[in-house]
Amino acid sequence: MIGYVTLGTNDLERAVAFYDALLAEIGATRFMEEETFVAWAVAPDQPALSVTRPYDGNVATVGNGTMVALLVDSPEKVHRIYDKAMALGAQDEGPAGPRFEGFYAGYFRDLDGNKLNVFCFNPKE
Repeated sequence: MIGYVTLGTNDLERAVAFYDALLAEIGATRFMEEETFVAWAVAPDQPALSVTRPYDGNVATVGNGTMVALLVDSPEKVHRIYDKAMALGAQDEGPAGPRFEGFYAGYFRDLDGNKLNVFCFNPKE
């Protein structure tokens, strides 16, 4: 159902470097790029994540209660991506680990303060 998610940034170059490195961990690459935004996806027909300078020219701010969740297929990948985010300067919002039966996640904020999580879900585990 979701086509893409866009996060605001006040430093596009820094944000792009962060997401280039982070999203490479799940095989996502840039597939759209303009002067004011960059978007990544694992395939052009799959959901995407983008960062942009705000269109209205105002300062980008963090949405209170807003979070982007990145789906992966194993707890090992949750750890790998969470650890990569921390190494890239992200802020911890809850370390990678089990949350409830079958749900495994790690939470962090990117360099602009946007909240993300990386998770996998297997209700049989």
